[in-house]
Amino acid sequence: MKTEQIQIVLRFFKALADESRLKILSFLANQECSVEELAVLLQLKEPTVSHHLAKLKEVNLVTMRPEGNTHLYQLESMTLESVSKEIFTPGNIASWVEDVDIEAWEMKIIQTYIEGEHLKEIPSSRKKRLVIMKWLANKFEFGVQYSESTIDEILKRYHPDFANLRRELINYKFIQQKDRYYYLVDNRNANN
Repeated sequence: MKTEQIQIVLRFFKALADESRLKILSFLANQECSVEELAVLLQLKEPTVSHHLAKLKEVNLVTMRPEGNTHLYQLESMTLESVSKEIFTPGNIASWVEDVDIEAWEMKIIQTYIEGEHLKEIPSSRKKRLVIMKWLANKFEFGVQYSESTIDEILKRYHPDFANLRRELINYKFIQQKDRYYYLVDNRNANN
């Protein structure tokens, strides 16, 4: 996520991270209110209410309109809708960590479960097992057909439970069987 978008989200949440401000928004969602009305409703002093309103105004959650000598505040629902549609989408939320090194986690799993070229144990966690299956899939070549005995011989080099490893490679769709032969499938990115 771009730094600018992160700053918008942080300002938005900081503005909402106060019980009095949330109550102000609640009142303003129902009706326009003056500082004086909000102060009475919240049992706060008017300068305190003005301070909270200024924080909410900074992120465009409230608007103010003059009416004589009084200023009336109301909830700016378009801002809520806009933030919800533009920032809080699954794609944008996922992009908040795009600079995180996913490979670092995979390397930690490999270091935990692999000693030299030997698999110490098959992880029980599905996500960790996926990392190990990726590692094992790299021991095979694309375009080569392998008999079951050849697959088993290769897998025995890494762990004695070769039959389980073969099944897992098939389950995770790294290899497929066709006409008694096994082939490496080129879908490594699909398993991420």
